[in-house]
Amino acid sequence: MRRAAHQLHDARPLVFEDPFAVPILPPDARLELQRTPAASRKPFSAALRAFMVCRARFAEDVLAAGVRDHGVRQALILGAGLDTFAHRNPFPELRVFEVDHPATQTWKRELLAASKLPIPSTLTHVPVDFERQSLRQQLLDAGFDFSLPTAAAWLGVVPYLTQEAFAATARVLGGLPAGSSVVFDYSQPREALSSTEQLMLDSLSARVAQAGEPFQLFFTPRSLAEELPRYDLTVVEDLDSDALNARYLAHRTDGLHLRGKAGRLCHAEVLLARQ
Repeated sequence: MRRAAHQLHDARPLVFEDPFAVPILPPDARLELQRTPAASRKPFSAALRAFMVCRARFAEDVLAAGVRDHGVRQALILGAGLDTFAHRNPFPELRVFEVDHPATQTWKRELLAASKLPIPSTLTHVPVDFERQSLRQQLLDAGFDFSLPTAAAWLGVVPYLTQEAFAATARVLGGLPAGSSVVFDYSQPREALSSTEQLMLDSLSARVAQAGEPFQLFFTPRSLAEELPRYDLTVVEDLDSDALNARYLAHRTDGLHLRGKAGRLCHAEVLLARQ
């Protein structure tokens, strides 16, 4: 919904162009977006939307660079939700694998059918119940090729994972060949934040916990840089709000602006030394 709100309510040029973000939504969600445009101007709402569109743009920028510079042939979207990249894919030779819980994928396919959005021939849905199934095996069964350079996007997932679940997925990503990458967002721990941001984090944490998906995993840039080599990954870029504002939101006059230091974006690549 926040990607869709960006298409409807923010000034041009948009940070993230997504013509399918609105059509794929359920009808009640589309009505809500049309009905409450003023809500998108509130600073907290604008900042959260800014983070979501910046992370999507950043992930797709890394993917495009991978196709251009490293021969990336596969896009792996973990926790895909209502992601629409496969429907906007500008690279004819790029295969897209969307991974999500079977129930979520069924819901998405129903929305695609209701919106009359066809499923591209380059897209493969990979349903994975992580409590019962192996991500690696489900990918292999779906035709994913672990010998090809791959760009993975793992957005809106890591803060909700246990350490064990993070490690299991990171090991799969670290097993990809040279030229492969992953982009993910993560949250800093409460003690790394200002007192004002601690209160904001407490409020948001309470809301997501009430919805049944509590925040569980936090990193600092230093702890993440030390953690990733355990899975044969290394940090290429680790961007905070200031860096993202400078890269994607400079000179905007519509209030679309990142605030605070809690959320960060990491671009990691497979360690060359292992290859």
